[in-house]
Amino acid sequence: MDVKKLFSLEGKKGFITGGAQGIGKTIVRAFTDLGADVAIVDMNLEKAISTAREIGETTGRKAIAYHCNVSDPASVNKMIQNYEDDFETVDFAVNNAGIFTGDAAIDISPETFKSVIDVNLNGVFFTAQAAAKLMVKHKTIGSIISTASMSAHIINQPQTIANYCAAKAGVVHLTKALAVEWAKYNIRVNCVSPGYIQTELIATLKDLLPVWSAKMPEGSRLGYPEDLIGAFVYFASDASLFATGSDLIVDGGYTIL
Repeated sequence: MDVKKLFSLEGKKGFITGGAQGIGKTIVRAFTDLGADVAIVDMNLEKAISTAREIGETTGRKAIAYHCNVSDPASVNKMIQNYEDDFETVDFAVNNAGIFTGDAAIDISPETFKSVIDVNLNGVFFTAQAAAKLMVKHKTIGSIISTASMSAHIINQPQTIANYCAAKAGVVHLTKALAVEWAKYNIRVNCVSPGYIQTELIATLKDLLPVWSAKMPEGSRLGYPEDLIGAFVYFASDASLFATGSDLIVDGGYTIL
């Protein structure tokens, strides 16, 4: 068995939503370093184009930016049509776009509550469905990977993010349901549940960093986007051909206490 080939992404192609920055950008860079061609899908087209240019220049891989509002099926359909024109089929799809708000449940408006569900849960389904249709059309043995969260398993404190927790719990169960339905098409569906990852957004919440750290096992730490590379590469590569319906928690041990 050639282990290097097992984890290689050489010759594979796919899209990553929320790929212009943070966790998404880190995954894009890792996948292209391993030989993949990647579409960077984001609401912020300017940032997506900048990331695509950077990736192309530094890795030599094909990287194209697309605008997409994942919560809007029409926008997703337009994106996948453009993607098919440029890449033909999809070997992997990473549904990573997400948002959160800090509103207390007793005060949150219906619009704000719905916005998080729309992006974090409905958006995951719309982009996963679009990828699956393309995989079936081209008879591709594909891998769909969604970014869930440890918030699917615990309730975060002291921040108030009931809508986020509900959406991410939905992602985990949706992953399992899609894995069952799409196994007959040779499509694997898995998700990764990160803990606290110090992205550009999280790093601004400096007052909460020591609070979260204190809730972790002694000697552990908060994460960085690079800590998630192994999980996403595993699910995108042939190393995970026997894994579907799985939820891999990568949280530094936060949820075990």
